[in-house]
Amino acid sequence: MSLEEKLLAGEFAITAEMAPPKGTDFSHFRECAKAVKGRVDAVNVTDFQSAVVRASSLGACRILLDEGLEPVMQITGRDRNRIAIQGELLSASALGIKNVLALTGDHPAIGDHPQAKGVYDMDSVNILQTAKILMSGKDLAGNELTGTPYFFLGASVTPLYDPMELQVLKMKKKIAAGAKFFQTQAVYDIEVMKRFKE
Repeated sequence: MSLEEKLLAGEFAITAEMAPPKGTDFSHFRECAKAVKGRVDAVNVTDFQSAVVRASSLGACRILLDEGLEPVMQITGRDRNRIAIQGELLSASALGIKNVLALTGDHPAIGDHPQAKGVYDMDSVNILQTAKILMSGKDLAGNELTGTPYFFLGASVTPLYDPMELQVLKMKKKIAAGAKFFQTQAVYDIEVMKRFKE
C-alpha cells in the first residue's frame, strides 16, 4: 500500500528521513535504505538540509526507488527560481517520484556556503500551487505540457509553535494550495501533539 493510499484510508503511516551524501558515494545511503526497507511506508529525502551542499533530493529519491522504497522528495524555494522548481517537479514525475514535500528552506547563512544568495522566488505555499498547476497540464506561464505529472503533495507543520494560531493559519493556506499530508519534526511530548490536534 502506498503512502498516499495509507494516509487517505486514515491509517497510521511511518516514515524515515535520510540525507543524501556530501559527495558521490551513495554506499552508506544504500545501506541505510536496506536497513529501513519493510519497516517504513516511505522515506523523506532532505533537500540540502540546513543549507549544506549535498547530492540532490531528486537523485537520492531515484536511488531509493531502485532499492524498492517509496521516496518523499523534499523541495525548497531557497535555491531555485520558478523555472527550476517546475523543471525539478517535472523531472521527479518522469522518474516515478510522486510524493513531494514543499518547504521554504533554511537561510543560506546557517549553512556551509554562507556567502550563497538565497533565491526564495517561491515559498512552500507557492511550490504547492505550482505543483497543482502542473498537474492540470500547464506550466505557470499557461503553456501546455507534453505529459501531465501527478503528485501527492505534502508540507511541514510545527506543533510546538507559539502562537499556535499562526501555525494553524499557515496550515490552512497550505491545504488550500494543495497539501494532502503534513509532516513534523520529531515530537517527544505527546501532550504537545494532543493540544495541536485539538
